[in-house]
Amino acid sequence: MADGSSAAISLKDKVSAEEWAARVELAALYRLVALQGWDDLIYTHISARVPGPEHHFLINPYGMHFDEITASSLVKIDLDGKVLQETPYFVNAAGFTIHSAIHAARQDALFVMHLHTDQGVAVAAQKEGLLPISQHALIVRCSLAYHDYEGIALNLDERQRIVADLGDKKLMLLRNHGTLAVGSTAGDCWVGMFYLERACMQQVLALSAGRENVLIAPEAAQAEVRLQMQRGMGAKLAWPGCLRRLDRQSPGYDA
Repeated sequence: MADGSSAAISLKDKVSAEEWAARVELAALYRLVALQGWDDLIYTHISARVPGPEHHFLINPYGMHFDEITASSLVKIDLDGKVLQETPYFVNAAGFTIHSAIHAARQDALFVMHLHTDQGVAVAAQKEGLLPISQHALIVRCSLAYHDYEGIALNLDERQRIVADLGDKKLMLLRNHGTLAVGSTAGDCWVGMFYLERACMQQVLALSAGRENVLIAPEAAQAEVRLQMQRGMGAKLAWPGCLRRLDRQSPGYDA
C-alpha cells in the first residue's frame, strides 16, 4: 500500500479550475467528518461529480484516513470504476457500487456522503426508523428514504435498488448499515447529513428512557415543519463557517 506522502503532489495546475474546486470541497467534507468523529477508520466514503458531461467522479483513496485526505489525493474514476489519473491508490469497491449508482441516476447529486456512525447505524436498525420526536427529526423526515440491507455493497445489481429506494429524496437510512446524504453542493450535502446524524443521536438518547416515555411531535407541528422546509436548510450560510473551522483545526485539505 502507498504511504500518505503521495498526497503532497499537487494536482492544482494539472486539472481544470472546476475540477480543482470540486476536489477542495470534497476534501473539506472528509476533514469535517473526521472532526465530528464520524469516520470509520478508512471505511465509508464521500464522492463528488467532476463538472462536465463525462459523469466522472472523485472518491477517497482507499487506505487513507479522512483527516489525511487532500484535494490532490482524491481519485477520479468513471461510472465503470476505471481510474482516470495516475495514482498509487485504488478505491473501495462498496463505495464504487453506492456512489456510481447515485451519480449516474441523479443529475442533482453532485456530492454523495455515506457514513457508519454509531447513532446512524442504531436508528437504521430500529423497526420504526427515524421517529418524529425532535425538531431535527422533523426537518430531515421531509427528505428521508430507506433502503433494506443486502450485505456489503459489492453486488452491482444492488445499484438499481438503491436508486429506486432513494427516488428524489436527499437523505437515506441504509437499514442495519448507516446513513446517506446527497446534495447539489458540498454545503447542502453536509448540512443534510449533519441534521440526520444529530436527529439519530437525539433519538438514541431519548429512547434510553423507554419507547413508552417518548413524546411524538403533534401532527400539526409535523405538517408545519414540512411546509417550512420548502425554504431549505440554510446551507449557504453554514458552509463558509465550516471551511473557516477547517482552516483553524485541520488546515491543508485544499492542497
